[in-house]
Amino acid sequence: MKFGTRIGILSAMSLKLNPMPQEKRTGSGVLGSLMGFIGLSVAAGILVTAAVTPALAVTGMSTKGAINAFDGLPAFLDIDPPMERTNIYATASDGSHQLLATFYDQNRQQVGWDEVSQYFKDAAVSTEDPRFYDHGGVDLIGTTRAVLSNFVKSSGTQGGSSITQQYVKNVLVQNAEQITNKEQRDAAYQDAIRQTPERKLREMRYSIGVEQKYTKDQILLGYLNIANFGGVSYGVEAASQYYFGVSAKDVNIQQAATLIATINDPNGLRIDRPDSEKNGAANGYKLTKDRRDYVIDKMLKEGKITKAQHDEAVASPIEPNLKPPSTGCQAAGNAGYFCNYVQNIILNSPEFGATLDDRRATLRRGGMDVYTSLDLDIQNAAQAAMDRWVPEEKPNVELGAAASTVQPGTGRVLAMVQNKTFSEDQQVGQASRSHTSINYNTDYNYGGSNGFQVGSQYKVFVLLDWLKSGKSLNDTVDASRQSYTRWTDSCEPGGRMTTAPWNPQNYDGSGSGRITPYEATRRSVNTAFVNMASKLDLCDIRKTAESLGVHRADGGELSKLPSSVLGANEIAPLTMASAFAGIAAQGKFCTPVAIDKIVGPGGKDMAVPKSSCDQAVTPEVANTAAYAMQAVFGPGGTAANAVVPGAPQFGKTGTADDAYDTWITGGTTKAVTSFWIGNVQGMPGTGRKSSMYNVQANGTSAFQAKFRAFAGITTATIGKFGGDAFPKPDASLTKTQQSPVPDVSGQSVADATAALTAAGFNVQVGDPVLSSVAAGMVAGTDPAAGTNVTSGNTITIRPSDGTGKSVPDLSNMTGDQAKSALQGIGFTSVDQKCVADPTAPPGDGKVTAQIPAANTMVNPANTPASITVTKQSC
Repeated sequence: MKFGTRIGILSAMSLKLNPMPQEKRTGSGVLGSLMGFIGLSVAAGILVTAAVTPALAVTGMSTKGAINAFDGLPAFLDIDPPMERTNIYATASDGSHQLLATFYDQNRQQVGWDEVSQYFKDAAVSTEDPRFYDHGGVDLIGTTRAVLSNFVKSSGTQGGSSITQQYVKNVLVQNAEQITNKEQRDAAYQDAIRQTPERKLREMRYSIGVEQKYTKDQILLGYLNIANFGGVSYGVEAASQYYFGVSAKDVNIQQAATLIATINDPNGLRIDRPDSEKNGAANGYKLTKDRRDYVIDKMLKEGKITKAQHDEAVASPIEPNLKPPSTGCQAAGNAGYFCNYVQNIILNSPEFGATLDDRRATLRRGGMDVYTSLDLDIQNAAQAAMDRWVPEEKPNVELGAAASTVQPGTGRVLAMVQNKTFSEDQQVGQASRSHTSINYNTDYNYGGSNGFQVGSQYKVFVLLDWLKSGKSLNDTVDASRQSYTRWTDSCEPGGRMTTAPWNPQNYDGSGSGRITPYEATRRSVNTAFVNMASKLDLCDIRKTAESLGVHRADGGELSKLPSSVLGANEIAPLTMASAFAGIAAQGKFCTPVAIDKIVGPGGKDMAVPKSSCDQAVTPEVANTAAYAMQAVFGPGGTAANAVVPGAPQFGKTGTADDAYDTWITGGTTKAVTSFWIGNVQGMPGTGRKSSMYNVQANGTSAFQAKFRAFAGITTATIGKFGGDAFPKPDASLTKTQQSPVPDVSGQSVADATAALTAAGFNVQVGDPVLSSVAAGMVAGTDPAAGTNVTSGNTITIRPSDGTGKSVPDLSNMTGDQAKSALQGIGFTSVDQKCVADPTAPPGDGKVTAQIPAANTMVNPANTPASITVTKQSC
């Protein structure tokens, strides 16, 4: 009969189980039961079934009922993948993957058969189960001895479990520990470790099933990969690295024996507590050494090592070489905040579990290799630029700074830095303002803050909506200071919004007359953009921003109040970088993504959150906006101090009210960076914030520091990725608009000015001119009414001095008639001449010439007049 097979005829009967109470298990009762077990074993000749009979015997069950009960237990164990640590990687210069951080509840690295030293295998089998390769999952001799000891003595427990049984127990414990519900987890854990005959019976039955499904080597390897070696060290690979700083394949005899020794009492025999009085460095880790030497003795007894190897190993002291594994994002160096962002992606994404508890378990137990988008070349350069220009802390101001770099067209996050050291230790954060776990780059739900006011950067979305509505970059708008109360807002009932009078100003407190959106973007003219917004739909401006992924960092609704035009919303740098990357990608916005690939246990690719890419605005609109945004980095532009050579750059600056926050976002067609520096919050106690113009950074003001640091990051991105020329702007969106000059003659200067301004012209008032129009009223304009003029050009109003008279046409009048007409409009002196012409009609003659000419505007009081009369004879 094949060892380990089941006897089907014994499963046909079913008896009710009536276990004998523990306190009634007398020695004679147990002995009788054991004699029944032996008799049954001999009679049936079934070694596997016989091996479990001692455990059943002590329950007081009849032999027939015990066998049927055993055979009715589930035969196969669900072996879930053991907890493994999750590793997060970034990409180095040579394309290799560099470990940033690990997460684990159990520090375990599963390894293959050839990656485990033979010393481990021999030490485990020699000590824990010398007959491992001979039995079918349950060691009859060892189990009988354990039952006699445990239930006859009725005190404590003794080993006797085979390696397969120990593996089964570890799997049951592991399965229990992976349950996310605490009550269910605790119940399953207690069920897995409870010292009862029933648990032993189930363990045996599972062991037989495991032996039927897996080879001996597979079971032994599983055992070595799952066993606990003290603390959070699980499996021989993690234990070898932690305790001795070597891989599991490279341990020597005494190291392997030391670790196998700890299996007997993982936390009592661990060797990472040198100060322990019972088992520490002072006494040479006596308890562990005694057990280690026992393991080495067993290896010699089983013929696995020579006497010389044995003696040398026993004579050696225990010498730990502790290499504590790093865990969490604090180990990720300058990438700590990016690491934290990846951690929060996993905790927020349904790909990693239906509930938050499930996702936490996946992160800390799932054995994932997470390959991220982080480019260490850009990351290190960005951190160097940050460190060079922005201090970690300053007296009297809660100074913060952050920068995120995103790849246009993919949304991949290439770098993420800030001016603090990442730490999740609350005591450290409270003691030092240079440490924090808050990621200023990201939204609140992803480990971030509530965001910061973006200032004039938000004008870009007004510009985009202006172009979307078909208006031109070369239109002109009224940038003078004025009061606004009524707005178009299709999100509101009735499509209108009425506000209290709002009279915004520019940084210097002035207005700017008429100006093109192109020039307004270059110089960041507040009054121009507010005027542009007054001609648009506030709801549409918000929708345009949202189409490029713009949202508040605190999760609230994006404000569309008129003040939002100038950047009142609090937004995270990563959001702004992603939005501008969409413009650089010709209007194709991609949600930011930080994970490229995840390889799970067994080398299988796992589903990851993907970037969602959409055409947020048309290429024509995006390219035209980018054209204006390039001027920001040109002469006279607000970002001229940040331009670097090597590739065309575009972007927008922004400064919030009182310069509490200041920004620059932009870059090239290959990489876009958003850089913020400002007040994280008000100072404790006073709530006072400081202007970035007044805060000194490293050698310059904080306001200027943003340009320097941004330039350092952009230099790195151009050095690695280059940058292409931005596409040309759309011709229809850059055309020059021409309009006829309205006729404003006879109007007041104020009314004429309003009419000309409304028509898109700048206006100036010239000196009074001679005119018959009432004094002070408009006599005319220059250029004249009806002339086609480019919008934004200046029209000069000519007021009337009120003294002008229009000279009448005197032709065909007689001399007397002409004199009378001229005198009638105020001429006091009229000179008359006569010219003889025989061919003239008979009579008094007619006027054939006049000075001033007909229709000339003159002041008769100081203007001489003359007429010429032609007749047959004078």
